[in-house]
Amino acid sequence: MKKILIANRGEIALRIVRACQDAGYKSVAIASEADMHALYARSADEIFPLKGNAPIETYLNQEAILDIAKKSGADAVHPGYGLLSENEVFAAAVEAAGLIWIGPPAEAISQLGDKVKARAIARKVGAPLLPSLEDGNITVEQAQTFVEKHGLPIIIKAQNGGGGRGMRIVRTIDELGSQMAAAEREAGLAFGRPECFVEVYVENARHVETQCLVDWKGTVAVLATRDCTLQRRQQKLIEEAPAPFLSNAQIDELKKASVGILGEVGYRGAATCEFLVTANGIYFLEVNTRVQVEHPVTEEVTGVDIIREMFDIAEGKTLPFTDVAVRGHSIEFRINAEDPWADFRPVPGKIRRLRLPGGPGVRIDFGYAEGDTIPPYYDSLVGKLIVTGRDRQQALERASRALAELELDGIKSVIPLHRAILQRDEFRTAYQQEFTVHTRWIDAEIDRLSQEARALDGQSSAQEVDLPQTKYVVEEKPDAAIYRVGIKAPLSGLVLEVCVKVGDRINRGDVVAIMESMKMEQSISADESGVVTEINVIQGAFIEMDADLMGLD
Repeated sequence: MKKILIANRGEIALRIVRACQDAGYKSVAIASEADMHALYARSADEIFPLKGNAPIETYLNQEAILDIAKKSGADAVHPGYGLLSENEVFAAAVEAAGLIWIGPPAEAISQLGDKVKARAIARKVGAPLLPSLEDGNITVEQAQTFVEKHGLPIIIKAQNGGGGRGMRIVRTIDELGSQMAAAEREAGLAFGRPECFVEVYVENARHVETQCLVDWKGTVAVLATRDCTLQRRQQKLIEEAPAPFLSNAQIDELKKASVGILGEVGYRGAATCEFLVTANGIYFLEVNTRVQVEHPVTEEVTGVDIIREMFDIAEGKTLPFTDVAVRGHSIEFRINAEDPWADFRPVPGKIRRLRLPGGPGVRIDFGYAEGDTIPPYYDSLVGKLIVTGRDRQQALERASRALAELELDGIKSVIPLHRAILQRDEFRTAYQQEFTVHTRWIDAEIDRLSQEARALDGQSSAQEVDLPQTKYVVEEKPDAAIYRVGIKAPLSGLVLEVCVKVGDRINRGDVVAIMESMKMEQSISADESGVVTEINVIQGAFIEMDADLMGLD
């Protein structure tokens, strides 16, 4: 390999650009119109434009990306995470074009990227699984029968894809139909495949995983464990390595299952095997056939550059190790452009001020710099703060200092939430032993965390939520006055569904539309009651914040 095309954007694209520089490869970046002046694009050796902004016409446009690879003279493709990274069709097309695919074989992606197939493989090698319904196109009636047998809650999951997309928890039978429809809609939009399956949901569980590397000879190295329990909306927010408070027997079980699953499919490259740890045992979840967002914490405690190892494996080299010593403890905080006090609503916009922390044990992996604009078309990740210490206690101490130094103005972010979490005894102590902190802990504690964040900031109130203001226009008529309430979009994004039609009478709080912004689905509710007089948007359209969705009398 001499020149690597990076089929991605943002923070991970910049991470791969830097790895190319370290290894002596030329880097080729691709960029949508909104990303042409992004930090990763400015850093790459070459940059090629993609027409448009929507993911489907840019970073998911396989034909356009392969055409750029040919024009640029690239001889390899690294897909990063998300987007096309777990698309077996793209992996096969890259190799068919005579390029090196820096990832696992297409067949391995196909087997493990399909969660139902992956569960069958896990079952074959003896990995423990939760009860599930995996019969392809599942009907509401089939799901009801499953609930009658196993009880509630259950979780509906996209059969293909990951990252928390296409996942819905069902706690009452009345919401089963609507949640299945929502999961299938989101899965279809995110992965082009609406198929979902159903699984028993464990309320109080930890999310742990193993970071693995596999070379051409089939040698599997399990580098370390990670804990990714701290999540919102089933998406990770804080990650640690190694996963704390696991027994040696639990670690051995995780490693054995990981090696067995990857060996069964003839894997090659970087992989992450994910599990739930519960009071009753460990259960296999899925395999991510790519590098993970949280890979830096493993790098910090093992000294292994995972991106460089992916390069070497793609070059046909064998792993120089099978076991790695783990030293110290590392914690990663995802810095997302989201308002944590408004249901984690995404807030794209311009970064007017950015002051990054430093000092011992601090690593910064950001995809944006001061003055950059975060576009509304992609995910909300601004960057990652990774803090490492000789043990978990020192890592927590350094994290408190680093988060206090971090300043991000111009957009709202989850930084205040991170600061509040660090003050909680449950997080700082051995919470995992009693499962007092679990995968739904942030969602359950968000109101208290909001109050504590307000106290930490010395504010009289939490961050204000910028909701659109209702406008009243009075039309003078001889015998009546008509009060028109315009419903505006509270964010920029894609219109997934218009839930009302002209003439419908709606009440305050009714959902009138569903939008997607920065990979998150948002329900748009009416601020006032009335009758819909006009609808100004169509399904599939991309609209800007404050756009007029519909008129209301």
